[in-house]
Amino acid sequence: MGLGQTWSVALIGLVGHPVQVETHVQSGLPHFGLVGLPDASLGEAKERVRAAVASSGLAWPASRVTVNLSPADLPKSGSGFDLAIAVASLLAAGRIDGDVARDRVHLGELGLDGRIHPVRGILPSVAAAVAAGHAQVVVPQANADEARLVPGAVVHAAAHLAHLAGTYGADIPRLLTVPAAPVSRPNAVSAPRSGAVKDLADVLGQSEARRGLEVAAAGGHHLYLVGPPGTGKTMLASRLPGLLPDLTEAEALEVTSVHSVAGTFDAAGGLLVRPPFEDPHHTATPASVVGGGSGLPRPGAASRAHRGVLFLDEAPEFSVRVLETLRQPLEEGQLVIHRARGVARFPARFQLVLAANPCPCGKSVGKGLDCTCTPMAKRRYGARLSGPLRDRIDIRLEVPQVTRAELNAAGPPESTAVVAARVRAARERQRERLAGTGWVTNAEVPGSWLRDRTRRVEPAVTVLLDAELDRGRLSLRGLDRVLRVAWTLADLAERDRPTSTDVGEALGLRMVGTHA
Repeated sequence: MGLGQTWSVALIGLVGHPVQVETHVQSGLPHFGLVGLPDASLGEAKERVRAAVASSGLAWPASRVTVNLSPADLPKSGSGFDLAIAVASLLAAGRIDGDVARDRVHLGELGLDGRIHPVRGILPSVAAAVAAGHAQVVVPQANADEARLVPGAVVHAAAHLAHLAGTYGADIPRLLTVPAAPVSRPNAVSAPRSGAVKDLADVLGQSEARRGLEVAAAGGHHLYLVGPPGTGKTMLASRLPGLLPDLTEAEALEVTSVHSVAGTFDAAGGLLVRPPFEDPHHTATPASVVGGGSGLPRPGAASRAHRGVLFLDEAPEFSVRVLETLRQPLEEGQLVIHRARGVARFPARFQLVLAANPCPCGKSVGKGLDCTCTPMAKRRYGARLSGPLRDRIDIRLEVPQVTRAELNAAGPPESTAVVAARVRAARERQRERLAGTGWVTNAEVPGSWLRDRTRRVEPAVTVLLDAELDRGRLSLRGLDRVLRVAWTLADLAERDRPTSTDVGEALGLRMVGTHA
């Protein structure tokens, strides 16, 4: 009879929980039991572990083997526990020395041939292990670069169970053939890197839209672009990430953790330091946008766009369920997904950019003489974006057709580098003003902060807002959002407080083409 113990990590959302893996071997009929709330993929670890041990030249105990994942009431999922289960079982059977292995954290999936396959979520898992006092971690060789991004982690890379068991004192047959090459990361799609930035200079004309894009970037505001096809709505939206400043170290670690869990992170380039850009197709399901899946959910496009941009092109073509699920992250900056096995929280503080045509055919501009849509079709099309969702959009812009006269009159358009410099300066002013509050941009500031006596805008400046509020054209939430944009305009102009001009421009940016 023997007892073996080691450590692993269970991820629920982005939160890692250290899990003690205990294996008990006692005399009796051969049996392999796994307890501690495992899901289906984890339950299959019994077959993978047993075959991997045999392929590593080690004898599996012909006894009753019971593995417990403690705490037993914490849901556990995925194949990342395979390596810890194998090490704990070999410890209990006396096949390896437990002095070193007992206190290490083991993460990795086992192949039937004994190779250690990479798993998702290594970055937040290792960070949770280090925070819990377990600095020594063993990870698959293909995940080693990602694990080394965590400060304070002592990373041991392993490609095969036989190699790892040998370092723990196991007697490995010399004639055993061990594949040395690590397995490439499965289904990994490299997250966007800071490669070629799409230049704002490519957008000709559209001076008002360019101004609105700059204001949105400077304050982290949500944006709604309305105009006929071919006017540059998609071009404008795709150039917004290039205007945003680099992520701070803390933001980069958080964003990279999301992409690690989602399986879209390539550690070769280090932490993600540029704001991400996600543009799901209008046929996307709610689970693919906000996160989901069987068992414990995984992050969707909204979380992968954390600290970056989520762009919904042809927004009215998205299902109403997808659009309405965005209301929670727009207000709270996070997604809380409930499932039968637990609750997962993912950060989702993104800039939402919606683009839409004025009607289904896209020709309802000016007098609308070329439009073929019926009034009912127009109402149905516009109603897909609900009032509560529209109310959460800070800036609304019309993107009209560019005329030849406008092109001839306009000078050379400003490049992304020029506009991004002004955005960085405005962001720095916000960081200084909001230091110690936990907020970074004007878009994150709550209404109570805006209405505080020490920061309240002078009553003479908000006369226009008060009038719109009295007429019912502006909600109280809308008033707060106009004030946030006004603060951003003041930051771009290097003013300490918004003026009546800033408030008027902010109100105009919100009221264009639609009711507040």
